[in-house]
Amino acid sequence: MINDPDKILVESVKRLLRRDATTRLRKIVKKTHAADLSLVFHSLSIPNQGRLFNLIDDIEIKGEVFSNVGEDTVLNLIEDLNLDDVVEILDLMPKDDVADLLGRLPVEKSDVILEMMKKEGSEEVEGLLHYGDDTAGGIMVPDFIALREDTTARAAIESLQEEHLDVEMPFYLYVVDANGKLIGVSSLRQLVVVPPNTPLKDFMTTDVFAVKTDMDQEEVAKIVARYDILAVPVVDDTNQLVGIVTVDDVIDIIREEATEDILKMAGAGGDFVETKSIFKNIKMRMPWLFASCVGGIIASFIIGYFQESLSKLAYLAAFIPVIMGMGGNIGVQSATITVRGLATGRLNIRDIWSVVSKQLMVGLILGLLYGTVVGLVAQLKYSRELFALSVGIAVLCSMTMAALAGSLVPMTLAKINIDPAIASGPFVTTAIDIISVTLYFIIATTLLGI
Repeated sequence: MINDPDKILVESVKRLLRRDATTRLRKIVKKTHAADLSLVFHSLSIPNQGRLFNLIDDIEIKGEVFSNVGEDTVLNLIEDLNLDDVVEILDLMPKDDVADLLGRLPVEKSDVILEMMKKEGSEEVEGLLHYGDDTAGGIMVPDFIALREDTTARAAIESLQEEHLDVEMPFYLYVVDANGKLIGVSSLRQLVVVPPNTPLKDFMTTDVFAVKTDMDQEEVAKIVARYDILAVPVVDDTNQLVGIVTVDDVIDIIREEATEDILKMAGAGGDFVETKSIFKNIKMRMPWLFASCVGGIIASFIIGYFQESLSKLAYLAAFIPVIMGMGGNIGVQSATITVRGLATGRLNIRDIWSVVSKQLMVGLILGLLYGTVVGLVAQLKYSRELFALSVGIAVLCSMTMAALAGSLVPMTLAKINIDPAIASGPFVTTAIDIISVTLYFIIATTLLGI
């Protein structure tokens, strides 16, 4: 949500762009923080994004904008820049951000950019490109502080002052052996409070929370959040230190993963499509809507199958919406609770039967409550006891089955390593609609004898 100062900034930039007030825009750009400036880009058309970007004179600010705006925006901006300018910006950016960006460019173009970059930087970026985008190796920063265990506190501080000035976030000093294998860690606070001649091995922490290069980024984020650390070291299969994942990247991961889960649960795909073109919006949302369409068609065939019963008792149709709606709602609630619990680590796959049984009982009790309420309404309106009983039982069964499906499906998907977020999208809600309407007509026709 954009707050008032940000709204004022966005509207001011838009107005000045319309007036082509270049001088005033340059003044605003110079005074605005890169993070706030990046927010403006999300509200501009592609041509205006390019115009605003060209008004930024500071190369470092351009690099920060590249790091903060969405990938689609960066790719659009790069299209209008010559490669020399692109390389100049990328050389000043964090190498993990550069690797993410180049990984989304055509191979030919990324290869040319890598050749033009400074040798040291290009080698680090190439190393990161070998890892998967969503792994610890793909998001790690290859710049870190690592010293031998016999290094004294004084020598370590001198090393920080002379050799490690360009380290992005020097939260911790990592201790390695002669082969570069991680054996300990020290915070900067520990480093400055011990006597100068104390070797690192005497005060370093040997219980280090490290992650492997192939660990999923979501698991990395959970570790950083669980242990309240500002960075986590990344090691290869031989325990050799190869990089670190910093807390700023973890915040981005948490936001991306949460956004992805929300979009999947809403049946809108896994990527934020608002900044994409109309065609991409349609392409990404069409498969998810197709599931709802198919489910609706199946439900219509089921209703058509009981058309004779409906012709005899037309008021049967009056309660179809409430029965399907109550089942769909409690199903989505159960699925959302389960998916979020799995995502945050509050629920474990091993607890599948405990989780499912709990949600089943919740669905049963709520179904009994609302089944009674809806059944009473049916009785008051139509004065037919068996019909009211049919409606009440149908609500009870619908809500119970929906709560069961809403918890069981995500847990089952997680158990077989499929993203459980898709469970609370159109697939589960559509299945619940079909089950609800089927149960309703079976119960009604059985009790009413039609």
